[in-house]
Amino acid sequence: MATVAVTDDTFDTEVKNSDIPVVVDFWAEWCGPCKQIGPALEELSEEMQGKIKVAKVDVDQNPNTAAAMGVRGIPALFIFKDGQAISNRAGAAPKAALQNWIEESI
Repeated sequence: MATVAVTDDTFDTEVKNSDIPVVVDFWAEWCGPCKQIGPALEELSEEMQGKIKVAKVDVDQNPNTAAAMGVRGIPALFIFKDGQAISNRAGAAPKAALQNWIEESI
């Protein structure tokens, strides 16, 4: 499963009501570090298909969700499980570090 674009309107349906844990990437088109981790998140969404869903929220187009989550800098990553944010981290990281964080959290 490729990453899923999520909006303010679809956040609850795609993230909070998901049957599997969701990694939410708050990003923007102009953000260099966001573009660095994008390919790693795409790969992880494929490799961990059925275990996690990766959702991407463009903070410029969907400011309400970012504000509600207290996002002040991007990239900001959150893991949701059973409708609740259970872990978060900020900034870019290598694929292996992201994978370890996800596996430890879920």
